[in-house]
Amino acid sequence: MSDYFSDRENGPRARTEQSIPLVVWTGLVAVVQGLLNSGAFGLRFPERCPDGQAICGCDTGSLGAAIAAEMPGLAWPLETTRETGEGGFFSQQEPFAPDTLLILDFIEFVHAVTAKPLPGKYHEYFSHHHLSFDQTAGQDDFRATVNRMFARNGVAYEMVSTGRIVRVLPPVLGEELRRTAFDSGDRTLDNMLEECRTKFSDRNPLVRREALERLWDAWERLKSMADPNDKKRSVKIILDAMAGEPALRARLEAEAQELTSIGNSHLIRHSEVSQVPVIDADQVDYLFHRLFAMIKLMLKKK
Repeated sequence: MSDYFSDRENGPRARTEQSIPLVVWTGLVAVVQGLLNSGAFGLRFPERCPDGQAICGCDTGSLGAAIAAEMPGLAWPLETTRETGEGGFFSQQEPFAPDTLLILDFIEFVHAVTAKPLPGKYHEYFSHHHLSFDQTAGQDDFRATVNRMFARNGVAYEMVSTGRIVRVLPPVLGEELRRTAFDSGDRTLDNMLEECRTKFSDRNPLVRREALERLWDAWERLKSMADPNDKKRSVKIILDAMAGEPALRARLEAEAQELTSIGNSHLIRHSEVSQVPVIDADQVDYLFHRLFAMIKLMLKKK
């Protein structure tokens, strides 16, 4: 089911959660266990019937070995709790979820190896069906399940038809990034902005931070475009074009100075020990949104 009453009444939940919460991980583990029980991994990791070698299920040993090799750090069987303490009488189980990026990698792995099992001949002696598979249908079902879990829990990721997981961008900024065509007249600047757009959609927060750094590089280049030989004069020309009304012109100049100061002091454009890093993903989103809005206005008015 995908059309719940609360969604119809209140609208979908905002997709702002950038870490996979425990409840979603627990649900994903249940889904994967269900796929395993149904034989959905048998196409890639087949268990063979001793009588004729038809596929009758999944070879869990082979599946586990593949997961161990491709998902370093992910325990198999999958864990939703871990023992704490030193063991023995005083140890206890506490809820556990792996790192978000590892979970997202695992979801892509599952999508690649799952297929809908289609029961065929029933083998009475071994009490099992021989199976054939519809991989497209199985992947479609899994993708819909994952995306429904993400949406219901406000998780800011989505699995697209290729099986890759992408980040759901903040609503206003995401729409602007999708529809903005970069045509500044400077190919280098356009390429820099396109790189920012691509990296900012990445699920890895470190890559999104690279997008922020690159956006500040684009900002510095843009400020020099009106007069490459005199940056201060260039900025004045651009600001004059952005607003003729004195009060707003003054506010835009103050904003330009503040943005430059942020880039110079927060480990965005420089790497001195004194620089303050921007690590929080929500702060990265905020700063990217703020500077992108300024750049877009500049490009429109230049």
